[in-house]
Amino acid sequence: MESAGEAPASGEEEWGAAPFASPLRLAAPPERLQRREAERLRGVEQQRQKKEAQAVKEEQSEFLLSAFSREREAVEALLAAGRLEEASARLQGLQKLLTESVLFLAPYEVRKGQEEVARLQGGLAARRQELQPKKKFAFRTLKKEAAVGKEEPRRAEPARPAAAEEGEPCGTPQCGFSGAEAEELELGPSELLQRDVELSELRGCRVRLRGNANALRVRGCHGCTLLCGPVSTSVLVDDCSDCLLVLACQQLRTHRTRDTRFYVQVTSRAVIEGCTAVSFAPYCWSYPGIERDFEASGLDRGRNNWNLVDDFDWLATDQPSPNWSVIPEQERISSWD
Repeated sequence: MESAGEAPASGEEEWGAAPFASPLRLAAPPERLQRREAERLRGVEQQRQKKEAQAVKEEQSEFLLSAFSREREAVEALLAAGRLEEASARLQGLQKLLTESVLFLAPYEVRKGQEEVARLQGGLAARRQELQPKKKFAFRTLKKEAAVGKEEPRRAEPARPAAAEEGEPCGTPQCGFSGAEAEELELGPSELLQRDVELSELRGCRVRLRGNANALRVRGCHGCTLLCGPVSTSVLVDDCSDCLLVLACQQLRTHRTRDTRFYVQVTSRAVIEGCTAVSFAPYCWSYPGIERDFEASGLDRGRNNWNLVDDFDWLATDQPSPNWSVIPEQERISSWD
């Protein structure tokens, strides 16, 4: 039996003297896990923002398509009633609406809209001929009076009509050139004024169009140079090769064309289809009176989407199309005459 003054047993002494245990502390997650969690949260936020942006885009797209449909129906009604000046003004507004909507519309919607605008442009041209026929325009053959070895540019000749494709203006060309080879060809302001022009089956020709045409078609031309003033509506290039084309227009569509350089002023996005090795640079041709022609054409000189090209054969959104390119600055032509 222990006396009152005896120390407790060693085990009891150790237990009684033991301090209270400190609260359990969890170690901080490793830095690697912290980074992964931060990346996960960023990914979640990006997905949320993407979904919201997509919802806004879809809503905007639906609104724009509805507005486009209303304006198209209004233009059709004005054409049917023969109110051509009002139809022309509304049609320009329709083209502007489509141009400003390309960022919100799917490529097939843009293409369909372009085809609708082109169809209405052709309908407007046809109704003008039907209701307000222009004065008779005689194509003249100029006699060559130049010195031997110096050939004058050939003047306007009727272009052979070609079958219209879907979405293409269907009005009959009113002037142009066809079937020439290795010639200098030219049309002036009075010959071009708001007319539909066609160049077809040219070989090795140099063509100057100084003035304001309504629409332009370039078909089956090879090894040619074309210098063109402002075109009020659309330019269609089809089945061409090894050409140099200098164009200003609202809408540019290019089909089945290869090894061709474009210097363009275009207020909408250019479209290519079935094309290879085509390249683009900004429009840079000038001639006396070109500012007056631009003003008459209604084109906005401050808007040029020369490097925004939609390739309908290239569906990948994360890689550029291999079918077109930008002409390097050091390789661009600056002097044309």
